[in-house]
Amino acid sequence: MDYRTLTIDQIRSGLAAKEFSAVELLEQALATSREDNIEYGGFLHFCPERAASAAESVDAKLAAGDDPGLLAGVPVAVKDVILAEGVRNTCASKILEDFVAPYSAHAVEKIEAAGAVVIGKANCDEFAMGSSNENSAFHPVKNPIAPDRVPGGSSGGSAAVVASGSTPISLGSDTGGSIRQPASFCGVVGVLPTYGRVSRFGLSAFASSLDHIGPFSRTVKDSATVLGVIAGRDERDSTSATEEVPDYAAQLTGDVSGLKIGIPKEFFAEGLDPQVGAKVEAGIAKLKSLGCEVSEISLPHTEYAVAVYYLICTAEASANLARYDGVRYTKRSADSQNLSAMYRNSRHEGFGKEVTRRIILGTYVLSSGYYDAYYKRAQRVRRLIAQDFHEAFQSVDAIVTPVSPTPAFKLGERTSDPLEMYLGDIYTITASLAGNCGISVPCGTTDEGLPVGMQILAKHFDETRMLQLGHAFEQAGGFAG
Repeated sequence: MDYRTLTIDQIRSGLAAKEFSAVELLEQALATSREDNIEYGGFLHFCPERAASAAESVDAKLAAGDDPGLLAGVPVAVKDVILAEGVRNTCASKILEDFVAPYSAHAVEKIEAAGAVVIGKANCDEFAMGSSNENSAFHPVKNPIAPDRVPGGSSGGSAAVVASGSTPISLGSDTGGSIRQPASFCGVVGVLPTYGRVSRFGLSAFASSLDHIGPFSRTVKDSATVLGVIAGRDERDSTSATEEVPDYAAQLTGDVSGLKIGIPKEFFAEGLDPQVGAKVEAGIAKLKSLGCEVSEISLPHTEYAVAVYYLICTAEASANLARYDGVRYTKRSADSQNLSAMYRNSRHEGFGKEVTRRIILGTYVLSSGYYDAYYKRAQRVRRLIAQDFHEAFQSVDAIVTPVSPTPAFKLGERTSDPLEMYLGDIYTITASLAGNCGISVPCGTTDEGLPVGMQILAKHFDETRMLQLGHAFEQAGGFAG
């Protein structure tokens, strides 16, 4: 058994053939993950006792002849902003350093009900705010493909553990590209579901109108399988959709001939690294060779996306993070002579620089006299960006773009320039603002061996089409580039 390359189907067949048990697989997963963690730092903490109980339950069901679930025995890492009952959930922040989740997120409940074994919590940027995983309060994550480079963010740990082979799949969250960009940087598959497709219950909120939970994997089929498990209506999340959940994995036929692909001219302009552009264009040519019809389209309000996104997400972050005040379940400053000092010092000691920056910016744009000028106007432009996508999908089935303007950059390279870091999100935040679904699939590497991701976007709740294109591209050898 080569644990590092196992897929969900291989784990299921191995368990059925008694080549290994779920407990034996867990032991291998923990040993591999702990070894990798020393080098890459993808995990913040493990939960071996909880995982052992889940693995033993899978083995007991198999022994009794019962169905152990679609994800039976599959080791999973969960981003440390997604709650798992009884496990520390720090959001990679000092302010929640000792917080233990009293319940599980809907997505965690669903994968565990399907037999998955959660082995630990993956590192991330603090409160999911960042594009490099250097904002974790505990330690940065290194890219397993190039350890001197970032893995992307904010779900850098979730991407890194899949890329290294620590776990076959992981869960992350995406607010403006936090699944797709790390997937691109680490050479794995990352899925952004339509907003509302997966319940946000149990996800520590960053920006409530933009947050999504989605999977990472090494194959499109594995991501399709996991998405089928976690998607669906949840009454505890009023924004979760009632749309029927298809069997995504069963619809991966490999035939995408006749599908119409739109290439937005705004995404292939100044600022795109030539090698990244060449790899994505080669990926588009591969889709064309599979029978897709390719045409140029325009998403004219793309130029406003970065400004709009960072006004809206910081405003929502300011509101959501107000609850972390040292009064209830967060860390309280020892220097608390009075109520005002307790609030001020607890937040000052608990929050890192990037989180503080975003809270200040968000509070400013929501303040009296500035709300109309900034936040309200940003919401109006957001509507125009969403309308761009709506109009584009009247004539095309999917939109293909780069994920990031560059491949993974070096650790420390952009930490002193937040604006440069923010501008790197330009190709992912538009879909986030519009609420569309998307996937990052590998489409080769640069001359330095750095992975490049190709983004496939589809209209609301058309994950099936998006996954079919990604799967056909993978099966045609597109991942190798």
